[in-house]
Amino acid sequence: MSNFQRDCCELLAERFRSGKLDRRGFLTGLVALGAATMAAPGARAAGQELVVVNWGGDAIDAYSAAFAEAYEAATGNKLKIDGSGPLEGSMKTQFESNSVRWDVCDAEPYSAIRLGREGMMEKIDYSIVDRSKIEPGFDGEFYVPSYFYSNVIAYDAARFGDDAPSTWVDFWNVAKYPGKRTLYKWMTGVLEAALLADGVAPAELYPLDVDRALAKIEVLKRHIVSFWSSGAESQQLLRDGEASMGLLWHTRANLTKQDTEGEVDWTFDQGLVSPSGWTVIKGNPAGLKAAMEFIALAQNPDNQVPLLNELGNGPANPAAHALVSEEMKPVDASSKENLERQIALQAEWYADHYGTALDKYLALVSS
Repeated sequence: MSNFQRDCCELLAERFRSGKLDRRGFLTGLVALGAATMAAPGARAAGQELVVVNWGGDAIDAYSAAFAEAYEAATGNKLKIDGSGPLEGSMKTQFESNSVRWDVCDAEPYSAIRLGREGMMEKIDYSIVDRSKIEPGFDGEFYVPSYFYSNVIAYDAARFGDDAPSTWVDFWNVAKYPGKRTLYKWMTGVLEAALLADGVAPAELYPLDVDRALAKIEVLKRHIVSFWSSGAESQQLLRDGEASMGLLWHTRANLTKQDTEGEVDWTFDQGLVSPSGWTVIKGNPAGLKAAMEFIALAQNPDNQVPLLNELGNGPANPAAHALVSEEMKPVDASSKENLERQIALQAEWYADHYGTALDKYLALVSS
């Protein structure tokens, strides 16, 4: 998920440099991603600073000074944009050394849960953050969704369009759907896909049977052309025809469909959906109230719909879906209609098992 967040910033930068996105749209996208934002009115006295950290990328590095100046001019407060990425280890080190530098982190939900259980993260103050502005079932104790994305099946529509794959059983069926496959190198969503392919019912996925999932991946491994590690790589593998099918982030799958004029297509059927999450380290310098007010402001639908329009990220606030255009509704990962077709990744399971499961997965990938 950290790679997905970084990928969003890179996509914005690519679209801006290519002329597909104007400066206003570029800045709006960064606001929605948390790379630049407006503080809640009256949050702090003028001249104070709010530090928002996300996963950076070219967009943050190239334009951080301009965003900070715009923020200060609009609010009288300073904004520091930190694109170094809120890795779990970094958040833990800041807390343990009593040197917290970040006010709000766009972090992995499972990292927020794990560190929260250890007393390092603030609980979300739902007297400030509006629980009704969160997709039902995703109101975390230590994080609030900022947007949603999905791991989906993308496929060669020119080859399989008359009988398109719609399940992970289809994905594993190389007899019916011949050709190479590509899967995500860092595991998230892949274990679930493998278990679904092996006949596990969606309601019975968790707790994940890691060994069973790895055995199913091993069966497919000789058909896997590559385990991709970046969104751009996954897109290229489908666009260039190196893979006839892949597990892709839905944002990249949709771009591939556009790039190939529909020769590559994708589906939300059995998509594996997950939020990115705002979270706050205990002892944040701007104070808990300021951090929670920022999160509350980020719930504004007006900040979320532009991100859907530019990147395809699904709004975290259910009210935002009413503002989505007819053109963008098929891409909206968190709409009621599309959520019903998908399966939610369980952040609590990853909080308990991520490290051990990833070690096993990477051993299989690299063997």
